[in-house]
Amino acid sequence: MKQELSPSKTPLNGLNQLRITPLTKTFFFLAVVWVVIFFGNTSTQAQDKTTEVDKILNWATKETPGCTCAVSQNGKVVVNRAYGSADLEREVPLNPKSVFDIGSVRKQFIAAATLLLVEEKRLSLSEDIHKYLPELPAYGHKITLDHLLNHTSGIRDWTGLMPLANGNPDALTLILRQRGLNFKPGEEFSYSNSGYVLLVEIVTRTTGMPFAEFARQRLFEPLGMKSTAYVSDMTATIKNRALGYEKTKDGWKLDMYLGNDRGAGAILSTASDLVLWNDALTSNRLGTFVSSMLQEPAKLNNGRKLGYARGLFLETYRGVKEVWHSGGAAGYHTWLGRFPEQGISIAVLCNSDAMSATAVAERIADQFVTYSDSQKAVAKTPPALTGAALEEAKSNTGLFVNEKTGEMLRLAVDRDRFRIAGGPGLAQVTPGTFRRFGASVQYMSQDEFELHFQSPDQFELITMEGQKSRYRRVQPYTPNAADLQAFTGRYTSNELGAFFDLFSEKDNLKGRANDAPGVGFDLKPVTKDTFQLGGVTVRFVRDKAGRVTALDYSNPLIRNIRFTRQNDLTSRR
Repeated sequence: MKQELSPSKTPLNGLNQLRITPLTKTFFFLAVVWVVIFFGNTSTQAQDKTTEVDKILNWATKETPGCTCAVSQNGKVVVNRAYGSADLEREVPLNPKSVFDIGSVRKQFIAAATLLLVEEKRLSLSEDIHKYLPELPAYGHKITLDHLLNHTSGIRDWTGLMPLANGNPDALTLILRQRGLNFKPGEEFSYSNSGYVLLVEIVTRTTGMPFAEFARQRLFEPLGMKSTAYVSDMTATIKNRALGYEKTKDGWKLDMYLGNDRGAGAILSTASDLVLWNDALTSNRLGTFVSSMLQEPAKLNNGRKLGYARGLFLETYRGVKEVWHSGGAAGYHTWLGRFPEQGISIAVLCNSDAMSATAVAERIADQFVTYSDSQKAVAKTPPALTGAALEEAKSNTGLFVNEKTGEMLRLAVDRDRFRIAGGPGLAQVTPGTFRRFGASVQYMSQDEFELHFQSPDQFELITMEGQKSRYRRVQPYTPNAADLQAFTGRYTSNELGAFFDLFSEKDNLKGRANDAPGVGFDLKPVTKDTFQLGGVTVRFVRDKAGRVTALDYSNPLIRNIRFTRQNDLTSRR
């Protein structure tokens, strides 16, 4: 127990009784000089780094959207700056008090709210979520709260479903319609916004209060986050809100997500509030349980640890431990991260789709984070291949299909560099094995993977979590008019309340969704019964007689949504 000091015994009064000697004077003089030099140098260093941050963002002017950023060191904010415009029409500049939609950065707040209730025994991480959401379909597998928190539930991501849905349902309604999963819970990691929509609903039902109120009472107010709020109605008037923008050939136009169909709502905040949140997690201001559980790496059923915890990515950036998450919502882009071993926290919030908050944050981190010499230089492109390595890469080029999902990857050699067409470069590790270039140099995350070739005609893609996907080579497919006619018709999905009309035209398979006037698409043939449109894969299903009866629709966020064929549309179009 600390002893209180009486006025007569305070250190200040004690100084009055000191005997001043020449040696004492010398000591005090040197101490003062040291303090002046130390804090003067510290101030100069901080100013130098602020100047460097200014250089990073000097492209943002009053005539463009821009970014705000904040940096804290050991709990003290050392940078809190704003660049560019918050409102181009009214010529309102961004300032450190500007609030932004932080997108998926909100997931760590939803996770923290959930964990507060877990700590109070009002929720259980291992409980089947049907206990809290009895109307959720029976998928044939137990899905727990923890599966939702760490993106291993297999529940389809509503953002991948919404573009297909008819009638513009809200996110929760759309999730509840789904009768299938992407995979068995705990078998894979697949980022899914749906899990956090369900978590918000579970917290709301458990507490009996709107999530916005619970977050205000238990998270924002206790931590002094005065400019942060959970918002379910984005059309409301919000003080100091920066508007979101999209870059066009003629300039800028508004790009803001104002709909109420997001389910998990939005959190609006400032850069300085976000680093305050980061520092609170580092110092356990929400309690040791919540802080530690937020940062506990998730595990798959096979025991493999993930680079994701509960609402946070856990990675290594240039050899330094990093805890982070990014977010995007229409024209808003956010990055929030910290380097706990060095006491550094960084928040970057931008209000344009043309700006990368992540890239800005990386450059700011380079000014404050100390790296080992071997990690300072990061190459931007894979090294050119030579000799046997180049010949092997050339033999592995071509089109490959994922045997489970139908996803296509095209491998190519460009200027003696091996890469996924339209994607990352690949560096040879050993003969037959190629790694996503830069994964182990700069970021180590769920984006790290290796290709293990069994032969030039097939390989396994293995992620850092140990997930394996087999790809096999396919030959280009060119259907004739009769082949295409077999695919035409109306295809319907009860899960989405939606339909496709497919028809052939000039040796092409074309489509239209939900009778949308003037909106069509072309499906490009890949194999006999597989077509693609951008990142979308459509695989047709045949009966024993060879007739097309259905199609399975997949994109990077959802797998195998079944559409049943109704007729051949011979007289439609």
